[in-house]
Amino acid sequence: MKGILGTKVGMTQVWQDEQLVPVTVVLAGPCPVVQRKQPDTDGYTAVQLGWHETSNKNVTKPQAGHFDKHGVAPQRHVLEFRDYAPEDDNVTVSIFEGGETVDVTGTSKGRGTAGVMKRHGFGGAPASHGAKKNHRRGGSIGTGKTPGRVYKGRKMAGQYGRANVTTVGLELVDVREDENLLLIKGAIPGPNGGLVVVRESARKRGQQ
Repeated sequence: MKGILGTKVGMTQVWQDEQLVPVTVVLAGPCPVVQRKQPDTDGYTAVQLGWHETSNKNVTKPQAGHFDKHGVAPQRHVLEFRDYAPEDDNVTVSIFEGGETVDVTGTSKGRGTAGVMKRHGFGGAPASHGAKKNHRRGGSIGTGKTPGRVYKGRKMAGQYGRANVTTVGLELVDVREDENLLLIKGAIPGPNGGLVVVRESARKRGQQ
């Protein structure tokens, strides 16, 4: 399944079929092929793609040796794509076409420690009728004597965000090969400047 690494640039809007459509701009590729894996030697077909060239001082010695072995400059990010074997030594946005459906993976924005209303969408306590200093609390987290403990998985306050998130079934509005840009309809995970992975979607257009 084809894919590419890139960086989220930001959001803008473009005209499509006489309608103004919000899009996210992704700077993607060219991504050098770091390694090709074959069934006879590795047991499966895959390709390792790199993104964001860096120096040897920013990678470990084993990583530097890996890049040197395959004749590729050190890369800040390396990701493996299973069942994908590009013909060229560099993967560009030309592997996609406008109108395709893609899945985008990124790291969501970190929100720090958050309460149950922000983290899980709780409704909160009443704002009147005797409620005092508990408007944003989560309420009871357990029962009485039985079972006498808090169940695992209970939604409570805690760390929120900075998680691996995939948004599926997004429309690829436009591919600008001369600028290495992908224009994806709607929002995608992560902050501006964050690493994103754009893959061919396994979900057909309109499928839930």
